[in-house]
Amino acid sequence: MVNREKLKLQYQKEMQLFEANNPKSKELFIKAQKSLLEGVPMNWMTKWAGSYPLSVVSAKGAHFTDADGHDIIDFCLGDTGSMTGHAPDIAIEAIIERVKKGITFMLPTEDAIFVGEELQKRFGLPYWQFTVSATDANRFVLRLARQITGRPKVLVYNWCYHGSVDETFATITADGKVGPREGNIGPQVNPAETTKVVEWNDIPALEAALKDGDVAAVLAEPVMTNIGIVHPDPGYHDALRELTKKYGTLLIIDETHTMCTGPGGYTAAYGLNPDMLTVGKAVASGIPSAVYGLSEEVAAKVIKAIDKELCDVGGIGGTLAGNALTMAAMRATLTSVLTEEFYQRNIPLTTRLMEGVQGVISEFGLPWNTTQLGCRTEYWFSKVPAKNGSEAAAACDFDLDQYMHLATLNRGILMTPFHNMALVAAQTTEADIDKHTAAFREIVKNIID
Repeated sequence: MVNREKLKLQYQKEMQLFEANNPKSKELFIKAQKSLLEGVPMNWMTKWAGSYPLSVVSAKGAHFTDADGHDIIDFCLGDTGSMTGHAPDIAIEAIIERVKKGITFMLPTEDAIFVGEELQKRFGLPYWQFTVSATDANRFVLRLARQITGRPKVLVYNWCYHGSVDETFATITADGKVGPREGNIGPQVNPAETTKVVEWNDIPALEAALKDGDVAAVLAEPVMTNIGIVHPDPGYHDALRELTKKYGTLLIIDETHTMCTGPGGYTAAYGLNPDMLTVGKAVASGIPSAVYGLSEEVAAKVIKAIDKELCDVGGIGGTLAGNALTMAAMRATLTSVLTEEFYQRNIPLTTRLMEGVQGVISEFGLPWNTTQLGCRTEYWFSKVPAKNGSEAAAACDFDLDQYMHLATLNRGILMTPFHNMALVAAQTTEADIDKHTAAFREIVKNIID
């Protein structure tokens, strides 16, 4: 249905429009190349559609203003980091007040206790620890799992992503074995030595990987999101929990992206029962922070396994983890921003966004599909939703992605740079959503026969 010649020509037109509309961002990008590698503070920022990334001046709610003065609807929202909406008033007040009193002490504050108790209520696990990022949280729970089980390997799902954790950059290779994921930069060892990989929703493969008794933990998003939204089959989570218990393997649920499901993530919404749980990004309204929770049994084993004399150099921790600023931000976010009301408002709006996109897909008879998880939705270039990571990866179309993202941005709307994901914040309006639907229809119509 997509005319590739039209796609190429339209992309060129959109690039010309981008350059004409964003001279100040271009000026800043050129200046940045003198001090920043490739002109960006993080290498993945080179993936943004366009000749260079926009430079942001300010943001509030579901919009931001760039260096050229454009008001942009933000459906990326920091790829979940700003799922709360930019600069939520209550969180900002708490952050400012805490900054005035000191930011980091290597000592606890009362806010930490409040946050721990709130996390207990939301996720059902009794004990909590804090980190600077979800990557750290995932790294630490994998280390703890190996320590208390005495087992050398972990298991992840094909095409998963759990931050920059070495063991998780593994994939199923063309010959059916485990190897480094394409693009894996400088792996310390071949991940085949540390990791087993199976496809999402494949119960026989999961059991085959666990029955050798060498897997310390399964690390899983409850719904795959980093290769698009790939839902579990009915009964898959029951089988996952049953098999991990059967073979003495710990189950770790990563809610960093699936916190979009509800106040207690997918775990609370669907009654999951993990041994450990991680979540980051949005829990402190964008202040870098994350948490991991432990069951009663796991916590007892962890306490027994960690030598007090050596605990500060054991590979678990971080000088800035659990600092006073993040505790104040997290307390305000959990109590006043990521509330039941937040989800009750935003999930129906997300459905409106998804239905608008699906309406355009149906109008033009495109073999594409849409999916939704809470206040997160996506469209994919395949007729039916993927059942696993390989199917999702096969549906990726980089040229089409780049065009869709660039054309959308030229019409004042930002999507994520990694795939076609949109998040709805508390300040997103029906007008914002309808503007996206109209833009989506226009840019799709320009590339089809």
